[in-house]
Amino acid sequence: MSLLGNLLWLLFGGFIAGLGYLLGGLALCLTVVGIPFGLQSIKLGLAVFAPFGKDVVELPDANSVPRVVFNLLWVLLFGWPIAVAHLTSAGILALTVIGIPFAVQHIKLIPLSLLPFGRDLR
Repeated sequence: MSLLGNLLWLLFGGFIAGLGYLLGGLALCLTVVGIPFGLQSIKLGLAVFAPFGKDVVELPDANSVPRVVFNLLWVLLFGWPIAVAHLTSAGILALTVIGIPFAVQHIKLIPLSLLPFGRDLR
């Protein structure tokens, strides 16, 4: 079921969303200061390509001081508009019965898009 869900996800917007994450990550990696944020954006892009059958997991050192600082900077600079985009997409998709599984995937991606440092989609 997750293979079918991921294929439909890619066809109906998941590919564009993942590509946006990847391109944004590559742009962030052009500067030395942006490399940690670019790597997280690339990680999110790869996760967005196939979210069905995966869960957000917190890594053992997710709440270390550097990761908390990076997450705070991420939320202020990049995370909140990404989370709003996922929430908006989920709201629109939830209006139809067919879109509900895709809305659930967008909701699942919100915590990862807000706090990517120390979390992963596995």
